[in-house]
Amino acid sequence: MTLDRAVQAFGGMMVLISVALTHFVHPNFVWLTVFVGANLFQSAFTGVCPAAMVMSRLGIGRGDGASCCR
Repeated sequence: MTLDRAVQAFGGMMVLISVALTHFVHPNFVWLTVFVGANLFQSAFTGVCPAAMVMSRLGIGRGDGASCCR
C-alpha cells in the first residue's frame, strides 16, 4: 500500500469511527471528526501531514506521481 492510500484509508476510518462514537457514546466525539477534517484540509495546502510522517517512519512506501501529503 502506498503512503497516499494509507493516509486516505486512515482518514476515512477515523471519520467513520468518530461518527459511530458520536452516535453511540457521546455527542462530543464530533470534535474528533472536526479535527480529522481540518487536518486533511490543511495538509492539502501546506503539504504537512502528521499521519503521513508517522506512517512513513513505520515503513509504508510512497507511490509514484504526485503526493497528497509530504
